[in-house]
Amino acid sequence: MTDAVGSIDMPDAEAPESKKPRKGGKRAKKGPLKRLAIFYRQIVAELRKVVWPTRNQLTTYTTVVIVFVVIMIGLVTVIDYGLNHAAKYVFG
Repeated sequence: MTDAVGSIDMPDAEAPESKKPRKGGKRAKKGPLKRLAIFYRQIVAELRKVVWPTRNQLTTYTTVVIVFVVIMIGLVTVIDYGLNHAAKYVFG
């Protein structure tokens, strides 16, 4: 599909590739243990970026989740009880 700007597959700003693509890239030069070590280092680096909640926030979030779950259990119980009695009424 071509429009006034160019095709979807080949944008106008894209330059023709003159270099040969490398086989395997940077990963092929490292062994599996080295790649695994880099992977775990990246995991630790990402975990350091996480903003962890304070104890007060954690308590608040936990309380909200527990209250929500209790309300949902009550709602499902009431609906189940009602449908059970409706089925008994209809089917005798």
